Amino acid sequence: MGDKPIWEQIGSSFVQHYYQLFDADRTQLGAIYIDASCLTWEGQQFQGKAAIVEKLSSLPFQKIQHSITAQDHQPTPDSCILSMVVGQLKADDDQVLGFQQMFLLKSFQGAWACTNEVFRLALHNV
Repeated sequence: MGDKPIWEQIGSSFVQHYYQLFDADRTQLGAIYIDASCLTWEGQQFQGKAAIVEKLSSLPFQKIQHSITAQDHQPTPDSCILSMVVGQLKADDDQVLGFQQMFLLKSFQGAWACTNEVFRLALHNV
C-alpha cells in the first residue's frame, strides 16, 4: 500500500473502515460524520450527523454484508478526497444487489470525516 498515492491510501482505509462498521453495527457510523455532513440515500436528502445516523440505523434489515468490486479515489483542489465505490450487498435473506456509493472526505483536526455521501442501488436491469 505504501507505493500508492496518499489519497488512495486514505480513501481505501476509509472505505474498509466504513463497510466494517456498517456491516457490524451501523449505529456506530456517527464517528465518521460531522454536523454539516450530507447524505443522499436513494434520492432522499439528510443533513447532519444525527439525521444521517438515524437514517442508516433505521434501514429495514437486520444484517447486511457488503462486497466491494472496485473503488477509485481522487484528490480534490481543496485538499479533500473523492471516493467512488462499486460493489454488491446482501441484506437479510434478500437477493444480492449491486450498489454505487460516493464519499467526499475532508480532514478536520488530523482526522478524516465524510462530509458528503451518495448511495444508489444498481437496479437498472431489474
